[in-house]
Order: sequence, then C-alpha cells, then structure tokens
Amino acid sequence: MSESRIAAQMYTLREFTQTPADIASTMKKVKAMGYDSVQLSALGPIETAELKRILDGEGLSVCATHTSFQRMRDETDSVIEEHKLLGCRYAAIGGLPAEYRSEGGYSRFAKEASAVAKRLAQGGLVFGYHNHSFELERFGRRTGLDILYSESDAQYFTAEIDTYWVQHGGGDPAEWIRKVSGRIPLLHLKDMTVNAEMQQLMAEVGEGNLNWPAILDAARQSGVVWYIIEQDTCQRDPFESLAISLRNLREMGIK
Repeated sequence: MSESRIAAQMYTLREFTQTPADIASTMKKVKAMGYDSVQLSALGPIETAELKRILDGEGLSVCATHTSFQRMRDETDSVIEEHKLLGCRYAAIGGLPAEYRSEGGYSRFAKEASAVAKRLAQGGLVFGYHNHSFELERFGRRTGLDILYSESDAQYFTAEIDTYWVQHGGGDPAEWIRKVSGRIPLLHLKDMTVNAEMQQLMAEVGEGNLNWPAILDAARQSGVVWYIIEQDTCQRDPFESLAISLRNLREMGIK
C-alpha cells in the first residue's frame, strides 16, 4: 500500500483565493498551519505557471484537482498539460453534471466518463469521482452511486468518497470506502454534527459524530493514498477549521 498523506481541499478557502495575490497569501497560511499538499478547487483566474511558482515557493505539492467534466472531455490535452506542469496526477470532478442525474443518466455517465478517463490515463492522469448525497437516491435495489461504480471501468474510473455526504445521504462511509477498495486513491474527510434545531451541519474532523475509527480503518485497508480535509461550510474561521481538522486527524494516527 502507498504511504498515506494529508492535504487541504482549497474549496474550503474559496473566499480567499479569487485573485493571484490572495492565492499567494492563502497558500502561505496553509503551509504555516502544517499542510504540505493541497487539492486545487474554486480558485480565481490565475495562469498555471504562476500558480506553480506560488506553490513551489511555499513548498506545497498538488495532490489532486477538481476539474469540470466538460473540460476533461472537451479539452483533454490541455487538462493533461496543466496537471503535468503542476506535478499532479489525480484529476477529479467536483460533482455530477445535472443532465446525468437520473437512473439512465448514471448509466450513461458511467460509460462516457470511463471513456474520458481512459484518454486521461493515456496522458498519465487518474480520473476521480467526488460524490455528494444525491447519488444515494434509490432506483429499485440500487443507488445512483451503485450504478456509477458497477457500470464504470474500474481500471480508469476511481473514487473520491466524501465521508460527510455519504452519511448525509443515509449511507455508511466506511462501508462505501470498502465497496470501492482498490480504486479509491482520494478520500474527502469532513465530519457531521447536529444543532438544537435538528439541522445537520458540517464540522471539523473529529468534532462531530462520524465513526472515525471505522472510516480510517477502511481507508487503510482500501488503499487510500490522499486524506483530503474539506469543509464546505464552517461555523468558525475556515483557516481555524482546517487547522483543527489537521490536528485531530494526526492525533487519530494519520500523518
């Protein structure tokens, strides 16, 4: 098994990464809190070469990106070139395009994305799929997520399971990690808590109610390479949230 590592998902800090200057200052803060790698997502306009200079200057690597499926499909060569410049081999989509969100759509996407993923693989990249909770809608005896992973090509179509969103959809994160064992290089970590109004809220890793011993045990057994901390919505300063999650995850034994 590959040595596991921790990264910060930059979507958490999207409000602070909309200009090149802000990206530079934010990356400096991310490095200072103890991260050595990031997943790029929701950045404002910046040339790839300039972004690479900023990252190198801070000593940060890029473990993965979130790249739109449309770009992967229609601008495959450019996507490959950008990732090679960044020294990054994992390209995941952040969400399923709306036109595929039906029983037939899941099957269609599984096949179409597998073809795109194969083209990316020929350029040295690994395609990943990041789930939310809507994929756990049931169609008879199968969920949308079941359809995606059973009908896609396991050699090219890999998983980026999101622990919070699986739980939000009524699934078991540890069970889903095991379902895609051997094809899950990326794992998104965020916790879930609830308030007095019975609203489900995102929380820092270890500050909510997810079963982290089971999740991390499944991750270790399933070949997870990157443990990526993300929190779409924070109840405190997002930088503080990322720092808390990093500290707690390290205390759980992930380095």
